[in-house]
Amino acid sequence: MALLQVSGSPHVHTEESVKKIMWTVIIALVPTMIFSFLFFGLQAIVLTLVAVVSCVFFEWIIQKYLLKITPTITDGSAIITGILLAFNLPSNLPWWIVIIGALVAIGLGKMVYGGLGNNLFNPALVGRVFLLISFPQQMTTWPKPHHWFTQATTLSDATTGATPLGIIKSGLAQGHDVSQLMETLPSYAQMLLGERGGSLGEVAALAIIAGGIFMLIRKVISWHIPVAFIGTAFIFAAMMHWINPGLYIPPSYHILSGGLLLGAVFMATDMVTSPMSNWGKIIFGVGCGLLTIIIRVAGSYPEGVSFAILIMNAFVPLINKGFKPKRFGSQKIKA
Repeated sequence: MALLQVSGSPHVHTEESVKKIMWTVIIALVPTMIFSFLFFGLQAIVLTLVAVVSCVFFEWIIQKYLLKITPTITDGSAIITGILLAFNLPSNLPWWIVIIGALVAIGLGKMVYGGLGNNLFNPALVGRVFLLISFPQQMTTWPKPHHWFTQATTLSDATTGATPLGIIKSGLAQGHDVSQLMETLPSYAQMLLGERGGSLGEVAALAIIAGGIFMLIRKVISWHIPVAFIGTAFIFAAMMHWINPGLYIPPSYHILSGGLLLGAVFMATDMVTSPMSNWGKIIFGVGCGLLTIIIRVAGSYPEGVSFAILIMNAFVPLINKGFKPKRFGSQKIKA
């Protein structure tokens, strides 16, 4: 009698394989990676290489010697974890801290659950949050990006060592008005092109959007989570800005600043750690958007994307139970 074997997610009902999907995501990450290299130079290249190589190595050694299973490093998932981990780090972070982050991301965020398809939380965000809590000073010191043509800094001295959201958070704590703070911050054009402080992968909004469109065209992701995430954050931030424009920044600045776009496009949409049904994805995205803005405006951290996604990751099993897709061949029985 043959036993029915059920593999872990993602369950893809097309000719696409997990390997093809992962490498499609890697291609979508290339524009953002190029922008990070152009603006942060050699430091960004070294940091990304260290993160990727470390993640691949730790996945290989854990699978081979601890789990004693055939290593699956060629499927590209460890590479994606390494790239996304690097994208959530400042370019001047010491290499040994990056290696610790990779170990936590792969070991605690992925392999402790049994590997790809079994992890509850996004591995890259697990590594990032661990580093943020363990090394807060190193993780919140942001070098200024350089213009890709002149290699001269284009941001004002006010943004040295902090992200725009960090400056807003500290400025409001000192009693400054939002309109005053906005005059010292990067313009919307600079936010789109990447001329601002921040993590490697969050600086160039246009590159992130391009990668997201590519994945939508290839049907690697659907519109539900990014639209629900970004739309909810925009509406909630707009309501708060309308109530008190002197205390809360405009919603469009919320969307373009920090890691909101990066999280909505590349991390919240992770097949393994996001809901299966379309309605479940919308609920998931709405929760991420609400929590992100709440943490940003009411929490002690200026950024809230990583925490929001991880919190909603924990609710995914419950969301999947509440929003189950209709079973094939089922129909309502009339009384």
